[in-house]
Amino acid sequence: MWNLWKTSMRPGNQSSVFEFLLLGLPVPPEQQGMLFALFLGMYLTTVLGNLLIILLVRLDSCLHTPMYFFLSHLALTDINFSSVTVPRMLINIQTKYKAIPYAGCISQTYFFILFADLDSFLITSMAYDRCVAICHPLHYTTIMSQSICVMLVAGSWVIACVCALLHTLLLARLSFCADHTIPHFFCDLAALLKLSCSDTSLNHLVIFTAGLTAIVLPFLCILVSYSRIGATILRTPSARGICKALSTCGSHLSVVALYYGAIIGLYFLPPSSTTNGKNIIASVMYTVVTPMLNPFIYSLRNRDMKAALRKLLSKKTYSTS
Repeated sequence: MWNLWKTSMRPGNQSSVFEFLLLGLPVPPEQQGMLFALFLGMYLTTVLGNLLIILLVRLDSCLHTPMYFFLSHLALTDINFSSVTVPRMLINIQTKYKAIPYAGCISQTYFFILFADLDSFLITSMAYDRCVAICHPLHYTTIMSQSICVMLVAGSWVIACVCALLHTLLLARLSFCADHTIPHFFCDLAALLKLSCSDTSLNHLVIFTAGLTAIVLPFLCILVSYSRIGATILRTPSARGICKALSTCGSHLSVVALYYGAIIGLYFLPPSSTTNGKNIIASVMYTVVTPMLNPFIYSLRNRDMKAALRKLLSKKTYSTS
C-alpha cells in the first residue's frame, strides 16, 4: 500500500505535511488512457503553437509592433502557465502516483498564480493597445512607444510576482490537518485553504484584495477599452473602417471571452451553484484549453500572422530547393 502522506505531529493535533494527494480528474479508470493521449496532444499543441508565434514575431520585421510585442509575451506566458499543471497531471494519469511533495505543491501554487495574473495583465495591455490604435490613430506611435510597452510588460511581471509571493508566503505559514487529499488535478489555493487547521481569514482577505487587483480591475479596464472602441466605431461612417476595427479586435475579444468567462464561472459564481466536477472543468478550460486555442485564434483570424507564416515557409522551401 502506498504511503500517501507522511506527518510529524505538533501540539493541538496539527501536523507538518510532507506530501499531498492529488485526486486528479474525476474519470473512470478505463478512460484514463484516452484522457492521457488527449491532454498530451493538447499540451504539445500549446507549446508548439505558442513557440511558433514567438518565432514569427521575432523573425518578421513587419510584426515588430506593440500589439505583437504583447502577443509574444502572452504566448510565452501561456507556455509556462500550461506547463505548471499539465505535466504533473499527465504523470499522475500515467503512473497512478498521485502524491506531490509539500514543497512541490507550494511551488506549483506560486507559479500558477504568477502566470494566471500575468496572463490577465498582458491581455489588459493588449486591450489598451487596441484602444489607442483605434481611438487615437494619429498619436498611436507616440503613446505606445517602445519604452511604454516595456514598462507595461515589466510592471505586469512585478505585480504578478508580488501577488503570487504574498499568497505563497501566507500559505506556507499554515498548518494542515490529517486529511491531505486535494480533490483537484493541481494544488489549487482554495482547496489547500480548506485543508488547513489554522486561521485562514488573512489568506481569504488577501485573495479578495489580490483578486480585485489581478482579475476584476483588469477586466473592468478591458470593458472600458472596448466600450471606447465601440463608441469610436459607431462614429465611423465608413463600413471599411468598421470591418477593419472588428477584424483587428476580434481575435483579442475571443481570448478575453474564453479566459475571463472560465474564471468568472469558477470564482465569482455562488459556491452552491457549482459542483467540484464543474470547478475542475472550468479549471481545465482556462489552464489547458485557452492556452492551446490562442495560437489558432491569433493565426487564423490575423492576416499579418498568416502572411508572416507564409513568408517563413517560403524561405524554408527556397533554402531547401
